[in-house]
Amino acid sequence: MGRPHILGGVSCCLAVGMAGLWLGVWAQPQVKAPDVEYVPTPHHVVAEMLRLSAVTPTDVVYDLGCGDGRVLIAAAQLYHARGVGVDIDPKRIEESRANADQAGVADRVQFLQQDLFETDIRDATVVTLYLLPQLNRQLRPKLFSDLQPGTRVVSHDFDMGDWQPDQVMHIPGEAYEHTVFYWIIPASVDGTWQMSIPTPTGERHYLLRLQQRYQEVRGTVSAEREALLITHATLAGDHLRFTVSTGPQGAEVQMSFDGRVSGDAMRGSVEVHGGALAGRYDWISQRDVKGLHDGPPR
Repeated sequence: MGRPHILGGVSCCLAVGMAGLWLGVWAQPQVKAPDVEYVPTPHHVVAEMLRLSAVTPTDVVYDLGCGDGRVLIAAAQLYHARGVGVDIDPKRIEESRANADQAGVADRVQFLQQDLFETDIRDATVVTLYLLPQLNRQLRPKLFSDLQPGTRVVSHDFDMGDWQPDQVMHIPGEAYEHTVFYWIIPASVDGTWQMSIPTPTGERHYLLRLQQRYQEVRGTVSAEREALLITHATLAGDHLRFTVSTGPQGAEVQMSFDGRVSGDAMRGSVEVHGGALAGRYDWISQRDVKGLHDGPPR
């Protein structure tokens, strides 16, 4: 039996080594490239975004696409808020952590190298964004599904498509005028509600039908087969207000409802102006969940 050829052994080792190398490369997790080029929000715009969001020490601010961490660092320094920054670029995360250490707020903020579409944001009470319009629109369903009613969302320069902002702010800048868009995540009120109002002459029962698109609400209140349109409806987080008017001109009765939404229940107060039952009363309402769809168009 002859000796193994030295070159043959070397070739075999090289082949095995190269195969191992390629397997190792493919076994490494593939890091997704950033969806947007990093452009920092100017510091004075950051300050206005946080002011518009009315950040407090009890807030948890999530900055999706956090860059160098300046939004969360400012939130911690100015308002003593806690924060979580998310960026897919490891260089940005490293820079953010170093900046937080230098600013002395590393105990109040953390930075995660993650895909923002896969990040758990359910703890957020404020969400800040500086993405592109298409990314904002792609992110919108996640904001509605994951965030609690009343959570504030603020975006630098880019809107959310047909979800109209609750406020818009224009801020002068060196190169151009910056625009800040602000929204409050609305509660779901779409559907049919059984409403009752205790009065001195007995409990009154009404049928409240609401149609909702984002924070815009319309509908009717029905009693004794008369359907009255609601007017001046506003929905800010879980806070719903609307007005109902009835009666002939000169003897009109106006009912101003003010309530809070909690899942499939609402309760609040109503001010009755005019008529024999003028005064202030409590009211409660329960949503009829039979046949209820998955929520308002968003």
